[in-house]
Amino acid sequence: MPDNFKISAAIVTYNDGDKAAAAVSSVIAHCKKYPLDFYIIDNNSSDDTLSRIEKLIPSENIIRLKKNIGFGAAHNKVLNVIKSRYHFVINPDITVNYDVFADMVDFFEKNPDAVMLSPCILNTDKTVQQLPKSVPDFKKLFLGRLSKKIRSEYVWADREITEPCEIDFSSGCFFSIKSEEFKKLAGFDERYFMYLEDADLTLRAKNLGKVLFLPSVKVTHIWGRGSHKDLRLLFIHIASCFKFLIKWRGYKK
Repeated sequence: MPDNFKISAAIVTYNDGDKAAAAVSSVIAHCKKYPLDFYIIDNNSSDDTLSRIEKLIPSENIIRLKKNIGFGAAHNKVLNVIKSRYHFVINPDITVNYDVFADMVDFFEKNPDAVMLSPCILNTDKTVQQLPKSVPDFKKLFLGRLSKKIRSEYVWADREITEPCEIDFSSGCFFSIKSEEFKKLAGFDERYFMYLEDADLTLRAKNLGKVLFLPSVKVTHIWGRGSHKDLRLLFIHIASCFKFLIKWRGYKK
C-alpha cells in the first residue's frame, strides 16, 4: 500500500473528558484497514480532557490551543499538517464500533466523482438521528424549531434512503472529505464560531464534486442539542444562521 494512501482524522475537544476519551478509543480500536494519522485539537480545555487524551495518542499529534477559537477554526489547524488522501472530521461525542473508515475510503476509491461523504448517524439507542440534508434557509433554520413538518422536510424524515444519494448538508459531527479538496477550500469558514460551518463547507465542496450520504455506514452520536439548552449557545447559533443566510443569499442548486 503506498504511503500516500494514508487517511487522517481530527477531533476538536473542549472540556469533553469522558466523551472525548471514548471517541478516541473507539477510532483507534476500529480503524484497521488503512494507516491513520490521528489529531486532537484542544480548545483550551479546563477539565481532564488533555490528560486523558495524552494517554491514548502521541503528544505530537495533540494541538494545544491557548483559547477557544471555535469548531471550524480549530479543525483548520491540521490543514498544513495532514498528508493523507482522505480526511475525517469527527465530533468528540461520536463512537464507532467497526471500521467505518475502510467502508468510506473504499467508496471513495470506487467513486472518484465523490468529494465528501456522510454516514448514517445513530442515536445511542440505535434509532436514526434525523439531521439536516437540504440547504438551510430562513424557514428551515428558524421555523423548523417550531414546526415538525418543516423540520421533517429539512432532514428528509419522510424519505426512505437505502442507497447512496447526494445531499446538500453534511453534518459536521462526522464526515470524510478528500484531503486535497479540503485544503483547496481552505477548510471551514472561520467566521462561524460554531454551527452552520458544516453546511457552508458542504455547499462549497459541491462545486468540486458530489457530496453523498451513505446509509449503510453507521456511527453513533450523543446528540447534546446544546443550543436548545444553553442560552449562550443559542445566541451563537442564531448569529451563525444569519452569517450563513447573508453569505448564501440567492443560492440556487
